[in-house]
Amino acid sequence: MPFTAILGATGTIGSCLAQRLASAGDQVLLVGRSAEKLEQLGATLQQPWLVTDQQQAITLEDDLRKAAEQHGPLDALVCCVGSVLLKAAHLTSDEEFQEVIATNLVTAFATVRAGARLLRQRGGSMVLFASAAAEIGIPNHEAIAAAKGGVIGLARSAAATYAPQNIRVNVISPGLIRTELTRRIWDSPAAASASQKMHALGRFGEPEQVASLAAWLLQSENDWMTGQVLGLDGGLGHLLPRG
Repeated sequence: MPFTAILGATGTIGSCLAQRLASAGDQVLLVGRSAEKLEQLGATLQQPWLVTDQQQAITLEDDLRKAAEQHGPLDALVCCVGSVLLKAAHLTSDEEFQEVIATNLVTAFATVRAGARLLRQRGGSMVLFASAAAEIGIPNHEAIAAAKGGVIGLARSAAATYAPQNIRVNVISPGLIRTELTRRIWDSPAAASASQKMHALGRFGEPEQVASLAAWLLQSENDWMTGQVLGLDGGLGHLLPRG
């Protein structure tokens, strides 16, 4: 029975992935910062949970190691932690920029470092999340594009470094997905219309679609894929806007 640690497990995409894996009979370690939310999700899915600082590589690794000693060795790590900041660079404060980098890039690096050490004996898989904004210029996305661009570079380098240990590292690069983080966009008629027109397919993605792709990447029959950035973005990253 595969055992996957999901960082950011109580978010929209993280919880959707956890439900999908648990329903398939996999074991899932729910990782996050909110004990209350994790306890609720853990009770619902009947899966173990872990409160930890996902931005601190040493703390994360130690906590995951202890969890693995209690529940069994990990086969995969998925970092669903993320944030959204839509501001031009000259309007972005130092504090805002540092928070975007810490949430998105530092957490991804901590995941890779912990995963490399925990998976190197058995091999395994890591899945990180970038953004179409890191692959195509979108106004007012400077901070998040910088962070997610770093995630892509991190994943490709890590995939090359740890391939000899049979550790795979891949990235999902979404367009606008209908999550709680993006609610203020898709819940506003004007913002939703403008955003939909940027996507060639003319609609937003759903968290279930992202969870489906992440679960596919984790499957053992797909273990010849590594170092890839998969755009799940309605065409946003590579196609002309709708109309």
